[in-house]
Amino acid sequence: MNLKSYLDLYELLKNDVSSREERRAFGLSYGLGKSPLDQVITWTSRYYKKLKSPLLSETFSSYMYGVTMTLVIIAFFLGVFSGITLLSYNGHEPVNVVYFMAMVIVLPLFTMLLTVLSMIRSQSAQSILVHISPAYWLEKMLGLLPNAMQKSIETFKINPLLSNWIVIKRSQLLAIFFSLGLLLSLLAVVATKDIAFAWSTTLQITPEVLHRYLNLLAFPWREFIPTAVPSLELIEQSQYFRLGDSLSDEMIHNASKLGEWWRFLVFATLFYALFLRFVLYLVSLLGYHLALQKSLMGLEGVNTLLRDMNEPIISTHALHVEKISSAVQKNIQHIQKLDTSYDVVQGWAIPLSKLTVVIDSMEVITPNIFEVGGGNTLEEDSEIVHKSFGEVLLYVKAWEPPTMDFLDYLEILLESVDKVIVCPIGTEEESYKAKAKWVDIWVQKLSLLHNKKLWVKI
Repeated sequence: MNLKSYLDLYELLKNDVSSREERRAFGLSYGLGKSPLDQVITWTSRYYKKLKSPLLSETFSSYMYGVTMTLVIIAFFLGVFSGITLLSYNGHEPVNVVYFMAMVIVLPLFTMLLTVLSMIRSQSAQSILVHISPAYWLEKMLGLLPNAMQKSIETFKINPLLSNWIVIKRSQLLAIFFSLGLLLSLLAVVATKDIAFAWSTTLQITPEVLHRYLNLLAFPWREFIPTAVPSLELIEQSQYFRLGDSLSDEMIHNASKLGEWWRFLVFATLFYALFLRFVLYLVSLLGYHLALQKSLMGLEGVNTLLRDMNEPIISTHALHVEKISSAVQKNIQHIQKLDTSYDVVQGWAIPLSKLTVVIDSMEVITPNIFEVGGGNTLEEDSEIVHKSFGEVLLYVKAWEPPTMDFLDYLEILLESVDKVIVCPIGTEEESYKAKAKWVDIWVQKLSLLHNKKLWVKI
């Protein structure tokens, strides 16, 4: 399931592309035993082709993808330029590693904390933590699209929960590419320049204290790659005090060792800015899919759709049976109530999908269901007659008078089975209850056959 399914379902429900009978037929054919979510998704995948092009899902997803890719590229190059700026070295003053560590350790941890808080508050439509994210402005940027593009999406209001998770997920994606830019710039600068790293701060931090902090920060890799952890000696040698424009003689003497900081910076970027962010991105993907499911099931019309698929269309019956004069005059055998089961059920020019719904609504059980007449060939109808046995319930459209083709088929069927009950039905809007005047026409016509195996449902 993805955003396309959500948008297609939204558009399908808005345009009402299926009748209640079609939904019930679908539920009987494809929905039995499935969860409500699977039923809705399966129904969407079948009926979305009825929508007119261009689809809302195609338009919306295409523009969102374009804007997202633009911001991803901007984030990546912003990371590259930020890294180059932080690592700029003129050959006179060393590069202060504190700035770069703040960018790849402190800033990612702080923004990830805000992300976790925004996940907790994701159900709020006015979540400040979500709206301060750069990805939030994706929705605002859509308003800058040309009118021809905007018309197809301007009336669409996405669920706030889903919108928040889209922002959260894409924020992590932008952060990952920004950090990739930082890492690339670090590797490129280290490979092309002989940089002297140092650390300097106005805070009262001794080399011993800083060594303990850095050793703690390096716990994920210090046991495997100890060279990527600055030693106390390196920290002492690289402490920089800005007194005028001069460097200490000791720092100049150990200049060749000051470049060893790059290993720590690389692994700090990999772990704190990329690995932890990627883990949070996976969490955001999970939250996004859960929000998508909840939003999809919360769309207006979904409950009605599920009810139509899973609840039978109950046919209504009059409290008093209408008198069918022809049945009495012609003395044709008739019944007023169907049995609960029959050996075979057939529908004359009634598609199987619709016939299944009719059987379900009249609470009839049968192991054999066939469509006869209509588009069937004579050979196909003959084969169905050959498969039929015992008591056969034959549904017909009450508003269509019996034709010679039907009477010919009925005579052949009567020769092969024990009993045939012809049941005229009305339309779906009438809950398949046939009008008396229609039944009367069928009774008059069928009475001409004078066959003891023939019965009519009145």
